[in-house]
Amino acid sequence: MISPTETALWFALPNPVRKANSCLCVASPLFLILDHKVAVLAVDPSSARSGGSILADKTRMPRLSGDANAFVRPSPSSGTLGGVAAKTRESMLICEAAGFDVLLVETIGTGQSETMVADMTDFFLVLMLPGAGDELQGLKKGVVEIADMIAINKADGDNIYRAKAAAAEYRAALQILNPPSPNWLTPVVTYSALTGAGIAELWDTVLEHRARMIKAGELEARRREQQVKWMWAMLEERMFARLKSDPILKAKLPRIEAAVAAGRMSAALAVEEIAVALGV
Repeated sequence: MISPTETALWFALPNPVRKANSCLCVASPLFLILDHKVAVLAVDPSSARSGGSILADKTRMPRLSGDANAFVRPSPSSGTLGGVAAKTRESMLICEAAGFDVLLVETIGTGQSETMVADMTDFFLVLMLPGAGDELQGLKKGVVEIADMIAINKADGDNIYRAKAAAAEYRAALQILNPPSPNWLTPVVTYSALTGAGIAELWDTVLEHRARMIKAGELEARRREQQVKWMWAMLEERMFARLKSDPILKAKLPRIEAAVAAGRMSAALAVEEIAVALGV
C-alpha cells in the first residue's frame, strides 16, 4: 500500500521515559476525537526471555478505546529495535486508508539513538520529564537533535516550576544544535496530562508545523524519502528471512556457529562464509 492522499497526520510519540508518552497518549486523543478520527498504535516491549508482552494499552485507555472515532492497537516489539513493531508502517497505511486522519505511534521507552520512528512519521514529538537531567542531557545527539518539538510533562501543582526550568534548559541546549528543517525551529513547551493544560497549544503547534511543511514541499519530500527507507528495511527483512529459511544455509549454520564458539573461526570469516552462501 502507498499513501495516496497524504492527508493524515503521522505523529510519533517517542520518549526515553515511557510514563511521559503514556500520559499524553491518553490525554491528547481524548482532546482530538472531538474533530478527528484518531488511531493509536502503541508498541509494548517484549520479554527477551519468553517473547511475551503485556499489551495493556487498552486497559489504560478505556474511554478512548470505546469511542467510535478512535482505534487503539497495541503491538509487541518482538525484538524489533527503534521502539516500534515490525509492521508499524503497514499498520499506519491501513489506518489511513480506513479514514483515520490522525495517527499516533507510541513507542516503547527508547534510548537516545533509537530514532527509527522518525523515519515513518510526519511529526517527531519528544516527551521529557522535569528533573530527568541537566542541560548536558539536551546536548546529546539522537532524539533531541531530530525532534520537531520537545514537550515537558507534569507541569502542574508544585512541579510546574521544575517543568519550566527543564524547558529553559532544553531551549538553551537547542541553540547549538542544527534544526531538523530550515523552515522550522524546534519549540520547547510544557503541558500537564493530568489537568490538560497546554495540550491544546501543543496540538496548535503540530498543525502549524504541518502547514509550514506542506507550503515548503517538505512533507511530500519526507514521505518519498520514507518510502525509500522502507524499501531498504523490507529488503533487510527479506534477506534475514532467507537466512533462516534456506535449507542449505540452515544446514551450514550450526557448524559455523560451533566453529565461532570454539574459537576455530573468527566472526568476520563466519559472516563472509554466510554471505558467500547467500550470494552477496
